Amino acid sequence: MSRNWYYRLLFSYFPIFFLTVTILIFIAFVFINDISKEETRKADRISSSYLLDTVDRTIRDIELSILETVQSQQAYKLYFNNTSQTSSDTVYTIAQSLREMTNSSSWIQSIYLYDKRNKHVLTVSGSREVESFSDKAWIDQMAKGSTGSGWQPVREFDAESVQRTPIRVLTINKDMPLPFGSQGTLVINIKMSSIEQSVDSMVNGQLSFLTITDRDGQVVYNAHSDGEGSVDGQELNNLPLERLGWTLSSGIKAGNLFGWVSVVSYVWVIIAIVTVLCAIVYIVYITRRNYKPIQIIMNRIESHQIRAFEHSGVRTDEMKMIDGVLENLINHMMDYDKKSRENVLMQRSKLFNALLHGEHTDHAPEQLRELSPLDEVHDSSRFIVVVGEINRYEKGFQERYTRGEQNTLKFALMNVLQELSRNTGVQCWTEWISADRIAILFVFKEQRDNKDMAGQIRVVAEECKSWVEQNLRISLRFGIGPIAEGIGSIRDSYTAAEAVMQRKLLMNGDVGLAECGEHQHPLLDTYTYLQMIADFVKRFRMSSTQWRDQLEGIFTAFEQNKLPDDEIHSLIQAMLQMLSREVAMMSEELQEALSEENINKWLQLMEEAETLQDVKGLLFDNLTDLFRTYVAVTETKSYKAMVNEMKNYIEEQFANPDLSLKHLSDRFQITGKHASYLFKTEFNMKFVDFVTELRMKETEQLLIKTDYSLQDIALKVGYANGITLGRVFKRVTGITPGDYRRLKREHRAPEE
Repeated sequence: MSRNWYYRLLFSYFPIFFLTVTILIFIAFVFINDISKEETRKADRISSSYLLDTVDRTIRDIELSILETVQSQQAYKLYFNNTSQTSSDTVYTIAQSLREMTNSSSWIQSIYLYDKRNKHVLTVSGSREVESFSDKAWIDQMAKGSTGSGWQPVREFDAESVQRTPIRVLTINKDMPLPFGSQGTLVINIKMSSIEQSVDSMVNGQLSFLTITDRDGQVVYNAHSDGEGSVDGQELNNLPLERLGWTLSSGIKAGNLFGWVSVVSYVWVIIAIVTVLCAIVYIVYITRRNYKPIQIIMNRIESHQIRAFEHSGVRTDEMKMIDGVLENLINHMMDYDKKSRENVLMQRSKLFNALLHGEHTDHAPEQLRELSPLDEVHDSSRFIVVVGEINRYEKGFQERYTRGEQNTLKFALMNVLQELSRNTGVQCWTEWISADRIAILFVFKEQRDNKDMAGQIRVVAEECKSWVEQNLRISLRFGIGPIAEGIGSIRDSYTAAEAVMQRKLLMNGDVGLAECGEHQHPLLDTYTYLQMIADFVKRFRMSSTQWRDQLEGIFTAFEQNKLPDDEIHSLIQAMLQMLSREVAMMSEELQEALSEENINKWLQLMEEAETLQDVKGLLFDNLTDLFRTYVAVTETKSYKAMVNEMKNYIEEQFANPDLSLKHLSDRFQITGKHASYLFKTEFNMKFVDFVTELRMKETEQLLIKTDYSLQDIALKVGYANGITLGRVFKRVTGITPGDYRRLKREHRAPEE
């Protein structure tokens, strides 16, 4: 068997192997080159950071050393704080100090003090007038306020040398006396030449460059005075020197090994690109050259397939394979069609929710025409949004029907709404927006009066409600929004319909029509309602029949302010909890009636009520029974008489060490919490404070009139030992019992 075709294919594509290997080598070389560049950048950053830290640390040390010396020597304070003429000793001492500080570092050019009050300058050579000072221009700038405190930009300074050549310095101004004085200024000048020498010593001028720029972008110094290197070289790093406002730019000079490596890397990249292009051209050429025999083979296969389908003979393995491929392709196409239909439904639902919430309405008319069942919709069309809800969804709907039955009923409900709307000549689009809520978007083609349109939609909603209750045994409730002028106003209509559904207790029937401009209820004025609830609880606790009027006023406020159902239930829950805290302690019967379990039962019955009047009736009935129980308890226990009896009993038994709230609850058959509440209400003090006051008064009398020891007195007034009595007595009176007895007896002795 000849293998010419095999060798032909082999030699045709074998050169691509070499091209691929070559490209991989190129890529590896470029990768290594990038690594070397990154390492070079890191090394340059390390050296530049070290240089920056060295300069910053040296300048900082000079500044701190000078400031510490000035702060520690008293002569500087005397120089600025003396109102009279400064003594020559002080001037000499400061000049000597300035001379020592100037000689302490080779970086320091000069240091001098400027006295704003006397217009004098004090240097290492002594005091002089400002007018005769060489740096007068700088002092004038400070006097004008054009320079602030801290390090200043590089400037030229006249050093009063023999050559009279200005030198470049860095200057820092410090207000004197330290730290924030205003009588003068300490000026420190640093030689730029010292900084430049330090920079040159740490920068390799043959390989790299370093440029220092100030805040304005002006060049302060080029390392080795090499400006051309920074222009032609490749910048690698920029480091800020915050203290001086400088930026250090460093990199590699042009013409060195780094540059050659970069050039070589670009050459290799170009070679790789050219190689890839050549490989593509070669592959296209070989493919076109070898396409002829492959085409002949494919034509034979296709002709064989046609003959095989025409004859009912046994199919070959190749045909089985082709048949499997085709069947797989058909299955994929069917799945694709199914997913496309599902995608259309998802896009339709997404568009519906976007319209309700006012999102992505820029191209809404085109999307409505493509995805929605509505036609002839434009920007100026008029819409109404209706929100429907299944009443008692969890108990009445989910418990009665299975999941499949629920889906069927919901689908039937959508069709009923569409059919009833179609009979009235109004287009509608229905979508379920939650498990128990459906939204209906009505669109009007004809120009009608707003009242007629709203009335027509109300008729549709009532007919739908009636039909569904009769045929599907489902109870519905509808909230109708106002007219929406244009697509952008659909959100307002939906918001108003939602607000109606949130106030089901205030709806007159199962179909509520939103007023024009109605939106979601604003934030609840909690403080006002809590004040009304507090007044109601107070009247109830005082056994006043006016609590009914107060409760009636609360429900009237609910209706006037159109509170949502959840806020009404929350306020009623707060009312019952507040009432429980105030009156439940009176007796065990009241505690049981106002227990958390009973309150939850009341709230559950109120949540199942359909109108606010039903809620009010349930609440009035329960509170009336509770009020009768409360009045009976208060009359039986004779509130005032009990309080007086308890007070008399405590005044008689305060010396009893076992006297406590539990003792009182056992004695008067009330709860300890109620006993504490009575004391707080009637005497404006706690039970413990009342007993302590009685015991302290008796202790004072025994200390004055008897010679009993502190231990004996403690036993007589109800304490277990004298230590406890002494601690309580000192806390109440501010002095110890012994001091109190001595002071009282010393006061009585002169009177006798």
